[in-house]
Amino acid sequence: MNRIRQLSLYLTAGAIGALVNSLAVWIAGSIGLTTALGAQIAPTLTPNWLYPRLTWGAIWGLLFFVPLKITGNARKRIIWQGLLVSLGPTVAQLFYFFPTVGKGLLGFQLGIITPLPLFVIVFNAIWGIVAAAWIAAAQ
Repeated sequence: MNRIRQLSLYLTAGAIGALVNSLAVWIAGSIGLTTALGAQIAPTLTPNWLYPRLTWGAIWGLLFFVPLKITGNARKRIIWQGLLVSLGPTVAQLFYFFPTVGKGLLGFQLGIITPLPLFVIVFNAIWGIVAAAWIAAAQ
């Protein structure tokens, strides 16, 4: 596959992963799951909240250019590739984005469970696995 097609695929996969991730975050907040577990994460599904997430998701999709040698069956490779790539946005969110928007290092301002980075890891893993599955399905 040529680089332009790869670029397009990875950007699209990242954006689709971000859409599914955003819906998961929104649903978890809407049903009270995040609040029940002590985290103040309950966004409203608005364009102002969603569009930056889709844009960043697409940009993070470029991490799929990093060559990873993962063995095993196709399903396991997709899951592991998605999980490994999702570590990039996870680290950025915990150590850059949370502090930048005043939520503290590791998101301490959002609640007791968020710094464990349970929610961040789970929601970003959703992004990575969905993006990796999209790439696998398109190739």
